[in-house]
Amino acid sequence: MASVSVFRGFVHGRRVPLFPHQSQLPVTSILIGSKKLEYRSNGLRLYARYSESQSARTQDLFTSRLQESMEKLPKLVEDIVQTSINTGPRGAVRLAQGIQAVLGVGSEWVAELSQSRNSPSGIPSQLQLGLLSPLYLRKLFERLGATYIKLGQFIASAPTLFPEEYVQEFQYCFDRAPVVPFEEIKSILREELAGPIDSIYDYIDPTPLASASIAQVHAARLKGSQADVVIKVLKPGIEDVLVADLNFIYVVARIVEFLNPDFSRASLVAIVNDIRASMLEEVDFKKEAANIESFRSYLESMGLTRQATAPRVYPECSTKRVLTMERLYGVPLTDLDSISSLVSSPETSLITALNVWFGSLLGCESFHADVHAGNLWLLRDGRIGFLDFGIVGRISPKTWGAMEVFLGSIATEEYESMASALIEMGATNTDVDSRAFARDLEKIFSSIQDLDTEIVVATATRTNTNATAISANLVVDERQMNALFLDVVRVSESYGLRFPREFALLMKQLLYFDRYTRLLAPNMNMLQDQRISIASNQRTTNRNIY
Repeated sequence: MASVSVFRGFVHGRRVPLFPHQSQLPVTSILIGSKKLEYRSNGLRLYARYSESQSARTQDLFTSRLQESMEKLPKLVEDIVQTSINTGPRGAVRLAQGIQAVLGVGSEWVAELSQSRNSPSGIPSQLQLGLLSPLYLRKLFERLGATYIKLGQFIASAPTLFPEEYVQEFQYCFDRAPVVPFEEIKSILREELAGPIDSIYDYIDPTPLASASIAQVHAARLKGSQADVVIKVLKPGIEDVLVADLNFIYVVARIVEFLNPDFSRASLVAIVNDIRASMLEEVDFKKEAANIESFRSYLESMGLTRQATAPRVYPECSTKRVLTMERLYGVPLTDLDSISSLVSSPETSLITALNVWFGSLLGCESFHADVHAGNLWLLRDGRIGFLDFGIVGRISPKTWGAMEVFLGSIATEEYESMASALIEMGATNTDVDSRAFARDLEKIFSSIQDLDTEIVVATATRTNTNATAISANLVVDERQMNALFLDVVRVSESYGLRFPREFALLMKQLLYFDRYTRLLAPNMNMLQDQRISIASNQRTTNRNIY
């Protein structure tokens, strides 16, 4: 077989002129067997033709992209103009606030950068990335307020979409938010309920029960019925801030995709739209009220009202910005001592909570997607109370079918089946080595048993009886839980898999329940216990298919 080598510019170690005379052309050597034939050819023309061909292809590609961009430009301009109109004057206000926040965090970065320049260990990577580092970006989000704090919480809860270091850092966005003065809360109530608030409520506690990034909750008592209620009030100005901020983020995403089409393949605008829809839905308390009523209807239709409940909504004193609900009294599922004083078998209560929640995946239009200890209580009457339906999830038939197999394979430790389920659930354009994937998953899930569960035990001696009281409580480490899930996501992405958001929501709830199991029923296997119904081949008529 012939071996061809083309040498341009050098012949026998001697440099040839850039534009050689015909007698000084580069040498082309052809080896045929043991014989070597040499001849001179115009290698420059060969190179020129190749360069012209490459240049033509590059030019064609550039022209094609330019034409495609010009076709998309009118739509981009239309979107920007329409979004700006929808934003209105509040956009200018937020821009000024944004500049102030950037300058504030930027000055912190500059100060710390100046200090680290003299450090023998050099400049830390966090400082090298500037305001785009996880630390400083989180600080910037906190300064920018509610929208960006919620966005930070979204990042912290979506390890399928964002890098691990950002997911971990933005866990701090779940900390308690500043309290709004009670006078401002009363002003919102008067405006929303169109009348004096003392004609509706006999009493409102001025000290809030809770304060989150977008809402504040106060205990109250209804006039007439004297029913104990809680009032969830949207914080003042939050809607304007959200609309302005989310519209700005959308415009930035549109421009970035326009300038770099590679981002469109990563669905940047689709991700932003998902965030925008999710956050705007969370500030519409009418939708939360609908979520609660849907869950209560599910409990009623399944005959579960004696086992579990959700707070009754009072529509006559609820609006888009105010949600008045029945006040439920109980304790979080992490308070072992209090739970033991309410029921004889904490394990039975946990099984009830699991069955009700798993059943809602099939029997309800949406499932509760935030069952942390503050939202899942054991009530004084022994029922399980599901609180705060601001974050819910919806499962597509394809995802649920794969999820059933996935959960079953965790219980039986069949990792090849688990790998197949994840491959079915995830979006990928590549062929996945399922056996290698299964081996990697086995390594991850074997570490679940090694998770640290910190149970704080306190003892106290009662003065009247000298009896010793023992109290135990579970400390839930959100970072550790997310680290485990991140391992699953990381190894899956290494095989080219990308999961839908509902998978992340489901996994996070399962990790919460795993922690409750470790505290309330340490000898129970959540996914293998026959008393817990996880999978079902039929959907109830209650649930819409979408």
